[in-house]
Amino acid sequence: MIMSKDIFERDRSGEVVSIHDPEFYKIGVAIEHAQKLIAGLNTGYHNAAKVRDLFSQLTGEIVNETFELLPPFYTDYGQNIRVGKHVFINQGCTFMDRGGITIEDHVLIAPKVNLVTINHPVAPSQRRSTVSTPIVIKKGAWIGIAATIMPGVTVGENSIISAGAVVTKDVPANTIVAGIPAKVIKTIEE
Repeated sequence: MIMSKDIFERDRSGEVVSIHDPEFYKIGVAIEHAQKLIAGLNTGYHNAAKVRDLFSQLTGEIVNETFELLPPFYTDYGQNIRVGKHVFINQGCTFMDRGGITIEDHVLIAPKVNLVTINHPVAPSQRRSTVSTPIVIKKGAWIGIAATIMPGVTVGENSIISAGAVVTKDVPANTIVAGIPAKVIKTIEE
């Protein structure tokens, strides 16, 4: 017997998801749940342990004790965010994670960074539908202030995304990218 994928599996796998899909309401329920957790995270002062606890509730996975996050933090869903060890996320970041966001060990993320896994079809008749593809940030990468990483991008190991860059394509390992759209401006020599 072939089991059909639920809307969350279809959303994560890059399929077009229509707002008219009979299961679309489930995404709304999940987003509402995430917003309640985000409100708790972003309201008042929390010590580092409490921030990790709230972030773990948001992602559904216990984060390592070396994880650091400075609120406020924003996400649409939260359950598709995975973070490694020694990850630092600064204030005011937005992670639209319906397609999945993987952040490997020793990654630094500056303030106001946007990681956006969701997009819309180009055809006007389908534009209210969504298409989500994952973002992967490899070990040792550094994402500069107010950079935006678009759906489907992998940032290579030890790479640097310059402040304000808009990354639309994969970034090779050990490179620095800058601009809109981001382009390689330098290779990192150890």
